[in-house]
Amino acid sequence: MIELDNVAYSYGGGELLSGITFGLQPGSFHFLTGPSGAGKTTFLKLCYGALIATSGEVRLFDQDVRSMTRDDVAMTRRRVGVVHQDVQFLDHLPLADNVALPLTVSGRGALDEAANLKELLNWVGLNHRADALPPELSGGERQRAALARAVIMSPDIILADEPTGNIDWEMSQRLLRLLVELNKMGKTIMIATHDLALIRAAKTQVQARVLRIANRQLQLAGADL
Repeated sequence: MIELDNVAYSYGGGELLSGITFGLQPGSFHFLTGPSGAGKTTFLKLCYGALIATSGEVRLFDQDVRSMTRDDVAMTRRRVGVVHQDVQFLDHLPLADNVALPLTVSGRGALDEAANLKELLNWVGLNHRADALPPELSGGERQRAALARAVIMSPDIILADEPTGNIDWEMSQRLLRLLVELNKMGKTIMIATHDLALIRAAKTQVQARVLRIANRQLQLAGADL
C-alpha cells in the first residue's frame, strides 16, 4: 500500500531521516513513536505524498510518487485519510459541512451522501453537534470531527498525527476505540504519538506494531512498551 525504499529526507541543510525502508501492509495497525523533532510528522507526510523524499523511492499503491502528477497525487490521496496534529476547520461553516468538505471538493456532495454523513457523525458521537461552529467545539469534539472528516471518503489507510495530544485520557480512549473499530473493518492504521500509555491500552484491544524514529532511523520498538 505504502512502500519506502532507502528513503532520506533533508530539511534546512540537515538530514532529518535517513536510510528508511518500510512497507505498510493492508489491515495493519502501527504506532509511530520518537522524541519531539525526530521526524514523525515528516515521515507521515512522506507516506501520503505531501513531501517528496530527498533520496530513495516512495510508492503509493504501487505508484512512484516522483512520477505522479499533481492530479495523480490528489486522486491517490483520496485513499488515505489524514488526521493532522493541528486540526484546521473553516470556522464559518457548521461541523457537518466541515466534515463533508472532502465530498464537496471531490464533487460527491450529493443528496445521497447525506445519510452517510449522518451515520458517520453518529458513529463519532457528534450528531447532536452537527450545526455547531468549530469555535464552539471542545478539544475532544474537534478530534472526533477530524477523524470523521478523514474517513468520509472511505479511505484504505488512516494516518493520524498525535490525535490525542490535546485531549484528556477518557477522550483519548474513546478516539482509540474508534480507530480500533476502523482497523477491525479492514482499514490500515498508523498513529504517531508520544503517549506510551495509549500504546499499552491499544495493545489490549488490537495487534499493533510499534515503530520508533531515533537518530534519523526507523526501528521496530521492543516489547518493553
